[in-house]
Amino acid sequence: MTLLVVGLILFFAVHLLRVFAPGFRTGVIARFGKPAWVVFHSLASIVTLVLVIYGFAQARDVTDMLWYPPLFMKHITVTLMLIAMICLVAGFLPAGHIATKTRHPIVLSIKIWAFAHLLARGDTASVLLFGSFLAYGVLLRISLKRRERAGEIAPRPFVSVGYDIAAVILGAALWFLIIWKLHEWLIGVQPISMG
Repeated sequence: MTLLVVGLILFFAVHLLRVFAPGFRTGVIARFGKPAWVVFHSLASIVTLVLVIYGFAQARDVTDMLWYPPLFMKHITVTLMLIAMICLVAGFLPAGHIATKTRHPIVLSIKIWAFAHLLARGDTASVLLFGSFLAYGVLLRISLKRRERAGEIAPRPFVSVGYDIAAVILGAALWFLIIWKLHEWLIGVQPISMG
């Protein structure tokens, strides 16, 4: 569990620098240039994410149960994950209605993903992992809202409803692949029985 906690602290420290220490990022960019910052941030992100994944894999085998979610929660989780995958894809495409109405679809996807998994998992490691990511998503959304009000970032302009259709199709395809095999291959757990 210690490795998971350390990994989470380091991961969020890297990803919330702009929120809690905005001068650090600008200082690094001013001194070494933006490419150096991108390399540093990318490497730190990868290393800390690997720590979180490895720490969670270790912790979930030895963790205690805080509660035992009812079986139907898995079905709610699977349904919410469809919405999360659509939002995730919408965040990477030019803006349709999904991106403009949600404003930050990737952040929303993280929050839905974390909340959905909190519904279905009652072990300490899962509550720590998904609860932390839910809090991260909330903090990130508050930060983005403040930056919008300050004029640092502008809302994404609407481009075409075609990107909404693409987000739904691609998001549903990604969701199906995760349910079908990817979740089991990557995480070792099959979300629902496929027969």
